[in-house]
Amino acid sequence: MRINALTRRLLPSGALLGLMPYAQAVQGELPLRRLARLSLFQLSVGMAAVLLTGTLNRVLVIELSQPAWLVSVMVAIPLTFAPLRALIGFRSDQYRSLMGWRRVPFIWGGTLAQFGGLAIMPFALLILSDPGDAPIYLGPAAAALAFLLVGAGMHTSQTAGLALASDLVSEKTRPSVVALLYIMLLVGTIGSAMAFALLLSDFSNLRLIQVIQGAAVVTLVLNTIALWRQESLQPSLTDPSRARPQFRQSWHDFLEQPKVKRLLLSIGLGTAAFNMQDILLEPYGGEILGMSVSGTTGLSALWGAGMLLAFLSSSRFLTRGVDPKRISGYGLALGLLAFSCVILAAPFGSLGLFLVGTFSIGLGGGFFALGTLTAAMEVGTSDQRGLALGAWGAIQATSAGVAIALGGSLRDLVGYHAVQGTLGPALNDPSTGYSFVYHFEIFLLFAALVALGPIVQSTARSQRQLALHEFPS
Repeated sequence: MRINALTRRLLPSGALLGLMPYAQAVQGELPLRRLARLSLFQLSVGMAAVLLTGTLNRVLVIELSQPAWLVSVMVAIPLTFAPLRALIGFRSDQYRSLMGWRRVPFIWGGTLAQFGGLAIMPFALLILSDPGDAPIYLGPAAAALAFLLVGAGMHTSQTAGLALASDLVSEKTRPSVVALLYIMLLVGTIGSAMAFALLLSDFSNLRLIQVIQGAAVVTLVLNTIALWRQESLQPSLTDPSRARPQFRQSWHDFLEQPKVKRLLLSIGLGTAAFNMQDILLEPYGGEILGMSVSGTTGLSALWGAGMLLAFLSSSRFLTRGVDPKRISGYGLALGLLAFSCVILAAPFGSLGLFLVGTFSIGLGGGFFALGTLTAAMEVGTSDQRGLALGAWGAIQATSAGVAIALGGSLRDLVGYHAVQGTLGPALNDPSTGYSFVYHFEIFLLFAALVALGPIVQSTARSQRQLALHEFPS
């Protein structure tokens, strides 16, 4: 049996049984090639996120002439599944199966849900914009189902995929793995945004169908390659006769571990702080600082460069033994500098300050996100990895979604009263609404530092005590 060069690279064994996806995965340290292949599921997650929150957001409002409130509801639907990530992670920890897989069924199920949602989405959107003789509720119901399936698939496959990555690597190599997973997510986000912009430059309904269904096929291909020969068969862990704890008890035991509640609280506050400005940064640059459309579009690249530098730097720090929670604290501190620069850019009329702030937001957010994910991977035993990563994902996704919605609402509310003169002549300026949101983000950053501080201090103190015990008495 001949196999092509690509298959030979991905699957080193040429034997027929060795090609089967349930073949035993290699134990020990992961080769870089295999690790990079596993991280492909992050590309599909980034692609789906861009499609839902960016490309389709604009297409629905402009090309398909849908009301903004309906679009906002559709984009928010995937977030309703985010709180269930903790339950998904727990179920993957305790999965019962005669096959011996724990993570693969959830990654594959999430992939199929994401594929199905993307497959029906373009037709649902076309019915939404032009229902014809169909009932008026059919379009919104079909679109809501498509968005829900994509969101459920994203959250399920990412939660189980992160847990599988944590299972396969040692504590020593975990920081590099986390950095690679985040870099692949960033690559998927930026790369798919550029691809969608190019493919939809000559918009038509047919092109929309082709692009979205093409994304469905790419998702299926990427996640299949990512899963192939990754998880070892472990029937003892998935034995149906094995006693399984209840989710409520496991969740209670997880929260009772030292400092877990503070870690989760800091994740929620910090994530909200860094994401509240997501839809405000480009309008702020255009409306307040007079930047061109091309100039504000470049802000995403500057923000992404800061994130990439943070991922690469964090990986080096973590491999040298720096506490991941301390790195998260560095990210929060950088966020204070970043939002201060953005706020001061308006009264000083300084584009340079604004660009420094934008880069620093990406840098601080990258340090915070990678540090908290690494810390979550270190929490609990091997039977709780899925639960811990699910809790991290649930809080992170939910906090980000709520923060983005709250940021836009606060900017509109405060900005309206400011220009109406309700807040006094000193605040009668278009930048007041933006400034209020950025000040509120600084408040959230301080709150996250307060929640995170005792954890870092206790870790540092225990390390110092250990060092003192090493001296001869």
